[in-house]
Amino acid sequence: MKEKIQLLSKEVKALVTPKNNEELEALRLKYLSKKGLLNQLMTDFKSVAAEEKREVGMLINELKTDITNRIEEFKTTLASDEHSEELLGLDLSRTAYPLPLGTRHPLSLVREEIIDIFSRLGFNVAEGPEIEDDWHVFESLNFAEDHPARDMQDTFFISHHPEVLLRTHTSSVQTRVMTSTQPPIRIICPGRVYRNEAVSARAHCFFHQVEALYIAERDKVSFADLRQVLMHFSREMFGEHTKIRLRPSYFPFTEPSAEMDISCNICGGPGCNLCKHTGWVEILGCGMVDSAVLDACGIDSTKYAGYALGMGVERIANLKYSVSDLRLFSENDLRFLEQFESGR
Repeated sequence: MKEKIQLLSKEVKALVTPKNNEELEALRLKYLSKKGLLNQLMTDFKSVAAEEKREVGMLINELKTDITNRIEEFKTTLASDEHSEELLGLDLSRTAYPLPLGTRHPLSLVREEIIDIFSRLGFNVAEGPEIEDDWHVFESLNFAEDHPARDMQDTFFISHHPEVLLRTHTSSVQTRVMTSTQPPIRIICPGRVYRNEAVSARAHCFFHQVEALYIAERDKVSFADLRQVLMHFSREMFGEHTKIRLRPSYFPFTEPSAEMDISCNICGGPGCNLCKHTGWVEILGCGMVDSAVLDACGIDSTKYAGYALGMGVERIANLKYSVSDLRLFSENDLRFLEQFESGR
């Protein structure tokens, strides 16, 4: 028995590294499987005299350890050789393969540009919840109870809680700031808003707005200040030769109110399909904050006044990048989004 173990031990030590994993598996089966040589020794071990069992048992355990270690060495060697073969065709001196980089969304680019322009004028960013209540969205902003904007056709209401709704404009952020902060107030309110509209090339059930609000003592703010801010913004966003036009309009929360147009940045004035051959394109609404809004938010309208303005980010992006279909901004089509790679 001892001689058989010694011969098997010499055989194991004399083994050479197999050429592949198949030969390695054959060696493992020969020595360590149930029908292998080591298991045969364990079977023969039962017939060894009692006084020799301790010594023979130790020899068998040493042999098993030697075989196991040898198999593991071969396995490590083969794995190292395979890795070396993989590296043979690789030039480690060349630069890394370029990884495709993502880009910022065009709406994010425009939103950040708008915020940057107003930030340089001293406006701070203010944000609020998208799920709102009727008071912050409508009542505090001087909307009458029968105003069409309260109709289910325009606003997403929660059926079990009619006072809860998805905000239709970021003006709700302005009312939250006015109820918690005393003037002077100079904020810009970017965010997503929702309206119950049919999705088309010109409309969507959700879009993005940026609104601005400035409240100060009455003798320190006027419509002239508003006009100058609008002029500065338009030229910063669309170019130094941009002209603006203010047309009287109506909003429940401002008085007087106006719609603002800019000179068409595509045709420059003669007329085209974008400006409907008028030379002007509407981009935002604005006006002096109605005294009823100030009073509702706890600000003394006899002492303070202010102006507000609001615009759709998609509208500005359409004009800036000549995008004809509003749905492209939310379809995640890489062919469209990759066009803005240089703007990341």
